[in-house]
Amino acid sequence: MATPTELLRRVTIEPGKCGGRPCIRGTRMRVLDILELLGAGADFDEILADYPSLEREDLLAALTYAARQTDHGVLQSA
Repeated sequence: MATPTELLRRVTIEPGKCGGRPCIRGTRMRVLDILELLGAGADFDEILADYPSLEREDLLAALTYAARQTDHGVLQSA
């Protein structure tokens, strides 16, 4: 199984592609697209069947990327 660092290498950001949003392996499949599919209840097998260019590690990469984006300190005012 790939490490988180290896998975994150699958996420690319290119200024001229998809408005600079994070995508999978330089394609136009955004991390957001994968997260929305999962959030709507699609399972890995269903997504992989509908998008044959994707690999299981791409889905794990999207989840890993999202998890890292939410891992930050929250400042609270007194």
